Amino acid sequence: MKKIRVLHISTAHPPQDPRVVFKQCQTLASVYEVFCALPHANPAVLPGIRFICLPYFRRVIWRLLITCPFIVLRCIWLRPQLVHVYAPEFLPFAYVFRLLGAQVIYEVQENLHKKLPLKTSNNGALLRQMFRLFDRLAQRHFYLIFTEHGYLSTYMQLARPHVVVYNYPLLSFLEPFYTPYNPSSETPSFFYIGLLSFDRAVDTLVDSFAKLGITYPRFIVHLFGRRTFTDTNLENLSGYARIRDHLHFYGYTDQRLAFPYARDATAGLALLKPVGDYPESYTTKLFEYMALGLPVITSDFPLYRDIVDRHHCGFCVSPYNAAQVADSLAYLIENPDEARRMGQRGRQAVEQFYNWSTEADKLLDFYSLVLTTTK
Repeated sequence: MKKIRVLHISTAHPPQDPRVVFKQCQTLASVYEVFCALPHANPAVLPGIRFICLPYFRRVIWRLLITCPFIVLRCIWLRPQLVHVYAPEFLPFAYVFRLLGAQVIYEVQENLHKKLPLKTSNNGALLRQMFRLFDRLAQRHFYLIFTEHGYLSTYMQLARPHVVVYNYPLLSFLEPFYTPYNPSSETPSFFYIGLLSFDRAVDTLVDSFAKLGITYPRFIVHLFGRRTFTDTNLENLSGYARIRDHLHFYGYTDQRLAFPYARDATAGLALLKPVGDYPESYTTKLFEYMALGLPVITSDFPLYRDIVDRHHCGFCVSPYNAAQVADSLAYLIENPDEARRMGQRGRQAVEQFYNWSTEADKLLDFYSLVLTTTK
């Protein structure tokens, strides 16, 4: 029997995006014929998915003028029965597929109503107006998937069904990198993966490690992710000069190449400041560190504290209090047995509650609902 054809479209996600590629497309490929259009897409990344390579532009205006029309011209012949859109700038172009009979899902992965004004690029007045228009049209005409339940306080007038599909870890993806907790006692290491910015408390972390270095002069911090700050910004931070050789910045890296560095880490770092949609959004890294058996150091948001305190798997600290962060780091170094138990409890919690299997079922059920609903 011929499979229903679905098309995933993003103008911005990397070709190895864990959620888009390894979680959602891989899950859907068991039922549907899945095409996935991504910038610099690599067909070898995941067999069974038909990838379409797109050009990449950092500025949204060029995505609107070049990438989005290219997608329509390249993909219209596919005649998908469902189009899954991740980029708000593509929303007006999605109507072309809708006119040809396709259902359209728009996935909201960040609350741009709160986050857009804080962005240092792609946030001009015209772009903000366009986003509000495109987003309003999507709420009226398309089905929506949210990655966080907190976004529903903004999206309160949806015309069509919606679902929350959390970005919980895919255990089969992380399993090759999971080892029993075994931190180095001579040179403690710490692990961070994700966007690197001052909103994500990089400045506080630098100050924290400068304080930690007074007592523990030998340590390494592995930092994977795109930086939003310059070397000058870093050099202006108090304490950076003393620890610069301890901080290893790798840039954006495929998770499969980054996670091996977590194997002998003392803790996973996921510290965010209360800006934009952060307090209402789970950081995926929290659950990934738990899945890897690492104790976590994260922000003291009520949403995060509910997880960490319930499972006793790390520390929730103020993202502005470097001394508190440093004390938490030192505690884990000095108490490896308790740190190991924290990591074990976090791992068990992910196995029982916070993994992709339940979210995969929700995704498949929602697709079935959308495809059996008449427009």
